Amino acid sequence: MLNSVRWIVRDRDGNEVYLTQERWDHIIRPAGHPELVEYEEELKETIRRGTRKQDIINPQKYRYMRAFNNLTDTNTHIVAIVLNRFKYESGKVTPNNYIVTAYQIEKE
Repeated sequence: MLNSVRWIVRDRDGNEVYLTQERWDHIIRPAGHPELVEYEEELKETIRRGTRKQDIINPQKYRYMRAFNNLTDTNTHIVAIVLNRFKYESGKVTPNNYIVTAYQIEKE
């Protein structure tokens, strides 16, 4: 299934965040951020232990960021953009927090 969940991790606040296969394919496509293909574990670690900042314009959007010293080129951090939403399933509302995109940046 194209939209199957690839993995789920918990952030520092205990929120479950997941990545679908469709989003992973989007991230690592040649026109996207193919440099992340070898850094999936670091992406998980970014969600688990990175800083989390809420977007000013869209309060359901969060930016997770964490420094690493083994990234490509001169990049120093991995950034993951997560949407925190809700879904209705089995008669109750549950969190639906998923990665939209991720990329590497150079930050001092």
